[in-house]
Amino acid sequence: MIIIGELINSTRKDIKKAIEDEDVAYIQDIAKKQEAAGADYIDVNAGMRLHDEIEKLCWLVKIVQEVVNVPLCIDSPNPKAIDAALKIHKGQALVNSITMEKERYDELLPIIVKNNTRIIALCMDETGMPKTAEQRINVAKKLADGLLDAGIKEEDIFFDPLVKPLSVDINFGNEILDSIEALRKEYPNVNITSGLSNISFGLPNRSQINQAFMVMCMVKGMNSAIVDPLNERMMDLIVSSEACLGLDKFCMNYIKRQRAKSS
Repeated sequence: MIIIGELINSTRKDIKKAIEDEDVAYIQDIAKKQEAAGADYIDVNAGMRLHDEIEKLCWLVKIVQEVVNVPLCIDSPNPKAIDAALKIHKGQALVNSITMEKERYDELLPIIVKNNTRIIALCMDETGMPKTAEQRINVAKKLADGLLDAGIKEEDIFFDPLVKPLSVDINFGNEILDSIEALRKEYPNVNITSGLSNISFGLPNRSQINQAFMVMCMVKGMNSAIVDPLNERMMDLIVSSEACLGLDKFCMNYIKRQRAKSS
């Protein structure tokens, strides 16, 4: 399971303040804790700092890479900010995200190709958020055709089927599960990821829904998630599920995690 640590995001009040104050120690501490907890990528987002996002995103990339060995997920709605951040990133970054919306696609694709990045591809086009699994797959096919033709490898593509809340429509969970299953069948070598916490928006005890949904998504073929790696219950479920699904040879990751918890 490819874990993208979600905590360094300017939509969080504490992170927004730390970015404004340029609190290096606070940001670096969170980055190190996420890596230690098992994050394969550290997401960095300064999008709430719209007037100086480019400067602050580059600052985040610099200070986080000073203290972690894993690559970063460069997360921004602004292609110019992504381009600037990639210029100082060490190693192969993951970019969040491209869509089939023409303006964003046309601006971001050359940046991705030029910098040889991995890319999160949202199953969304000019018509907005998809309403069915079929719509998601149709958009994914267009994205895959364009990305593969541009020379991006299948294993460097992370499809995000875009989770929507059960509190709005009780069928949204099934839509995502059907989408994951279809994507995995159509593109066996791509990655499938998402910010799964959207599923529980507006409901009590959100973590319970999030954790149950994570396991269901893994059964259908999801192999990545944008989550809080410091949530021990979630990480325990991910590692346990990988063992049950035959994705953890000799259950070594499960055993390693249990030994670390008991030491």
